[in-house]
Amino acid sequence: MSPGKHVPESQAAAPMAAGVALQQMRRRVRLSRLALFTAIAAGPVALGVTVMSGSATVAAAPTTKPAAVRTAAAAADPAGYAQLFVSAWLRSSADDATSAQARLAQSLAPNVDLVAGAQARLQSVTAVRSVQRGGGRWAVTVAAQYADAAVRYFVVPVATDHTGGSFTVTGVPAVVAGPAGAAVATSPYGVAVPSGSDLASAVGEFLGAYLTGAGEVDRYLAPGVKLASVSPAPYTAVTVQQVMAVEKAAAAEQVPADGTTVRIRAAVEARDGTGRWPLAYELVFRSRSGRWEVAALESGTVQDGGVRS
Repeated sequence: MSPGKHVPESQAAAPMAAGVALQQMRRRVRLSRLALFTAIAAGPVALGVTVMSGSATVAAAPTTKPAAVRTAAAAADPAGYAQLFVSAWLRSSADDATSAQARLAQSLAPNVDLVAGAQARLQSVTAVRSVQRGGGRWAVTVAAQYADAAVRYFVVPVATDHTGGSFTVTGVPAVVAGPAGAAVATSPYGVAVPSGSDLASAVGEFLGAYLTGAGEVDRYLAPGVKLASVSPAPYTAVTVQQVMAVEKAAAAEQVPADGTTVRIRAAVEARDGTGRWPLAYELVFRSRSGRWEVAALESGTVQDGGVRS
């Protein structure tokens, strides 16, 4: 271009615009790199957001409130409610609807009629089975024992509310046959323990202290086992009738090596001032230092020993 020659503004502005554009591009690259390094330092979530968006601005990962966890309330078994109703219903009569038992029965089952006529003398009422039928409906089987030892079984329909905490008897009970006896599996206690063995003696001494208060129970317990005797002592004497075990080691005349564990079932006869009582106990014994010690009382109570095999 020769000096003094006029240059059009459009041609002069072109290189300037190109330079500005290049400068802006370099700036975006620098910002992108800065955002990328920042995302790497912030963690994989922010890095993913940066790479996917391609923007110089790093978007923060959205925070969401944890969904509320709702647990369905456990449906309460209305067995006790049905038992109370049958007890009042069988002790009441439509001939005296103002009696205490009649009012109680009607409060538990507002739409259920009372029995007309005299009632047989009721001894006790016990709920024996509950079946949940869905939709808040239950069927409770109740056994009623009379003074003459006769037993009748009643099925009571009971409804619950949505919380499972309120009940109502919805219909008159139905008399049904009693439940059939269940088949009993073969007992695991198939090994006879000799009556004169150390194990049989340990069983007798422990149960004697446990049931009569004769001696300290702690002296018969394995280390770490806590078990209180029955108090007040219900019996004056205890005699071991039979001891059966699961493990063959229990049949040895002498105490085996330390740490040997056996499970036994002891049939005993306990005596008090009124007579003799046949009782049975499932126990776990463990050998230590040439003697048998009680490792657990398998009674299903909170007083079970703390050591298990």
